[in-house]
Amino acid sequence: MGSTSLLSSVPRRLEGKVALITGGASGIGEFTAKLFHQHGAKVVIADVQDDLGQLVSKDLGFPDSFIHCDVSDEENVRSAVDSVITKYGKLDIMFNNAGIVDPPKQSIINNEKPDFERVLNVNVTGVFLGIKHAARVMIPAHRGSIISTSSAAGILGGISSHAYSCSKHAVVGLTKNTAVELGRFGVRVNCVSPYGLVTPLTERFFEQKGEELDKAMEVPANLKGVYLKAEDIANAALYLGSDESKYVSGHNLVVDGGYTIVNPMFAMQFSAS
Repeated sequence: MGSTSLLSSVPRRLEGKVALITGGASGIGEFTAKLFHQHGAKVVIADVQDDLGQLVSKDLGFPDSFIHCDVSDEENVRSAVDSVITKYGKLDIMFNNAGIVDPPKQSIINNEKPDFERVLNVNVTGVFLGIKHAARVMIPAHRGSIISTSSAAGILGGISSHAYSCSKHAVVGLTKNTAVELGRFGVRVNCVSPYGLVTPLTERFFEQKGEELDKAMEVPANLKGVYLKAEDIANAALYLGSDESKYVSGHNLVVDGGYTIVNPMFAMQFSAS
């Protein structure tokens, strides 16, 4: 059997579904947009990176499927969701993936209030608005999957800045709370928490690129011999967006190779024995 036949035999897990992805112009969002498209979804990208977003949309074959959207602005989010409904008549998957970081190694004493609020405005308020306006159109349909990007920093302390850690903990809590409210309408709410991986965002934050950053991430990682990639998080989002996870809600899907379950001191003792 040829490779073309093999590809054609793979089930398209999102056939007929419509997805809106914030932060879809690069990194995890870009990989997810392309993977969702490969699995049959109509994908709309919302981002503040206009040039990159339009390029990704063209790659998907839908040059008009990019929407400029600042997720901290409610009118931007409302308009993005309404545009999807106008274009496709429904919204099946909302992936709240847009996020930012602040400068590393900031003491709480030197952490300026505007810097702290800027991160929370995108990472928390942006997710809140995405869930709110997705729910607005999913509740009447009595179906839908809402997914948000959290982080290993939303589970552990001490591995990121105060603002980023706070924001990602908040995403996990908001996921659980809204899953309780929206479950009676058949709407599922989940989040994904990755370990560190190479994206344009992390490259800027750590001031390292590509393989150099991969190797740096592997040093404290629990699972050795493999690097976490953006496509791995896209695959997690694919599962949560598909009907394969039809009874999964309020769940934080941690994709960290066991990093957040390990006390590194115990791990060092095991390796020495």
